[in-house]
Amino acid sequence: MADAVKVLKDGSVTSAKGFVAGATYAGLKAPKEGQLDLGILLSRQATATAGTFTTNLVKSPSVVLSQRHLAGGRAHGVIANSGCANCCVGEQGLRDAEETTRLAGMHLSLQPQELFICSTGLIGAELPMALIRAAVPKIELSPAGGHDFAKAILTTDKAPKEFAVSFEMDGATAVLGGCVKGAGMIHPQMATMLCFLTTDAAVDPAYLQEVLREVVDGTLNMISVDGDTSTNDTVLLFANSASGSPVIRRDTPHAARFKEVLHRVCAHLAHEIVRDGEGASKVIEVTVDGARSLDEARLAARSVSSSLLVKAAVHGNDPNWGRVMMALGKSGAYLEEAKVALFLNDVCLMEHGMPIPFFREAVVATMRRPTVRFRVQLQVGNAAATAWGCDISAEYVHFNSAYVT
Repeated sequence: MADAVKVLKDGSVTSAKGFVAGATYAGLKAPKEGQLDLGILLSRQATATAGTFTTNLVKSPSVVLSQRHLAGGRAHGVIANSGCANCCVGEQGLRDAEETTRLAGMHLSLQPQELFICSTGLIGAELPMALIRAAVPKIELSPAGGHDFAKAILTTDKAPKEFAVSFEMDGATAVLGGCVKGAGMIHPQMATMLCFLTTDAAVDPAYLQEVLREVVDGTLNMISVDGDTSTNDTVLLFANSASGSPVIRRDTPHAARFKEVLHRVCAHLAHEIVRDGEGASKVIEVTVDGARSLDEARLAARSVSSSLLVKAAVHGNDPNWGRVMMALGKSGAYLEEAKVALFLNDVCLMEHGMPIPFFREAVVATMRRPTVRFRVQLQVGNAAATAWGCDISAEYVHFNSAYVT
């Protein structure tokens, strides 16, 4: 089944039929050649839409309004800005978000509630509405505009992150693509994770929300750059039925197929976030198996991948596996120390709770690879999970010590 999924060259969030996008420079970010900071992603026809949002209790009004619009059940797209998170600005933030969707709706001949709004950037600053009013009418949409849209949502990212695949269902070719931004979540000026996914497959709205939540929990919710949960995190999935594929519902044969494809796209984009982590030079992959439940496996894996001490050890090529055990022990997942086995890049460092002698320099050499993998066998159950993170460096501290100044 996986072999039939084709990665599209130069794939983007507008690779699926019926989706267009565009972006412009509004002046929300400092000017430079090729700068973009305001974009629109649109389906020409109404879509089924699903979304997941930040759990932070300090929440951008852009998120609040998008959650309201999602409940309406009918959508066409999203307007997104970088350079300003539209957060911690009181009631003005909601008024500005509402006006932005109204401006975009007028530009696109749509109702405001048919559009979402996503914002990313500095917390504590109001959206510069005079600039946005002038810029929205300048946004030109096209099927090739997905690349510019992906650039417009960047903050501290080094480069856009885009991916798209095609897949077959009953003779119909469908496409699922997306773009994501995120390289750090910095307190109090948090950068944020935004993810936009599009498909021309026909998907039942209830199943779309169900499958997005399941896939996000196993991919985008299993990554960590610096341990902070953003005020603006948003994932939106649009399905417009333009491919002519059969309708996918929970109880149809293609449900598992669609979930597999969605997982592949989200996992790829998730990996790109940690690969692009601020100051990062390596990806950390942590697999925990033999846990009592999936929730406990995820707790354990995420505890290791997000540990600052583990991140620092990986950056310095230090096989200090005691830090991994510390992170496992504090995770909240059940373990019995005498049953734990631990591997670093396939080298067994611990078995039955006891250290295994290893050639230190050989392990140090393997830690110089772009990806460092930890595998933990808890041997108290049958559940498994994988989490991803990145190392932490002096560059990260330097960058975030002067994020505003």
